[in-house]
Amino acid sequence: MKMSRRSRSRRRGGFTLLEVLLVVGIIALLAAFVVPSFMGTQRRAEVQIAQTMVDDGGHVASQLRIFRLHMGRLPEELKELVEKPSDEDDAAKWGGPYLESLDKLKDPWGSELQYKCPGDTNEDSYDLWSIGPDRQDGTDDDIANFKKG
Repeated sequence: MKMSRRSRSRRRGGFTLLEVLLVVGIIALLAAFVVPSFMGTQRRAEVQIAQTMVDDGGHVASQLRIFRLHMGRLPEELKELVEKPSDEDDAAKWGGPYLESLDKLKDPWGSELQYKCPGDTNEDSYDLWSIGPDRQDGTDDDIANFKKG
């Protein structure tokens, strides 16, 4: 009788192929549900970041307001927020840099923010927008500080 107990314990040392395949199948099934959920979350987060960048209350907008206070006008191009003007009168008023680098003017997809002053939509101010995840201007996924219509 001792011998049969010993042989049973020796045979039960690992998992069977069926048990391993069952666990792998369950993990794959769970991953099939979880991964698409995370991908959608990342896209929504990127859109929210871009919206925050172009909104009137966002960081770029606040730096544009400060520039306007110092210079008495809005910049013609966004790079004026980073680069000191060559004109001596403008250089004396300039209180920048208003942003650390031009990289701060890129959306989550690596494209530069688009800027037009005076704006087509905001005629007394400026239009600021991201061309969105498809990286094409004028498409439905553009994210702007104005209502697209």
